[in-house]
Amino acid sequence: MRHFRSSDFRAGRAWGALDIAELNGVSVRLHWTNAPYEWHVNEGEEVFAVLDGAVDMHVRQDGEVRIIPLRAGDVFHAQVGDEHVAHPLGEARILVIEKAGSV
Repeated sequence: MRHFRSSDFRAGRAWGALDIAELNGVSVRLHWTNAPYEWHVNEGEEVFAVLDGAVDMHVRQDGEVRIIPLRAGDVFHAQVGDEHVAHPLGEARILVIEKAGSV
């Protein structure tokens, strides 16, 4: 049994992660960041839960970019093929659940 206090976690670099668990090929990781990620499409579905801070999730659909503001307690679900990039507003801690080995 392990316990994690997300507010205490800080990585040495943006998007650094603390591996929490791998469940039947699905990874659960706590990320710390203070910088945007990169535009990407996951091979599988992704659940992105903001635990601390705020993140603007940029999504691209049919060539149009839309911004979804996420605050602590908000959850974003990306389906296979959804192009997106997270832009934290300052520091943020995010729980990401996705296919193990996803980008």
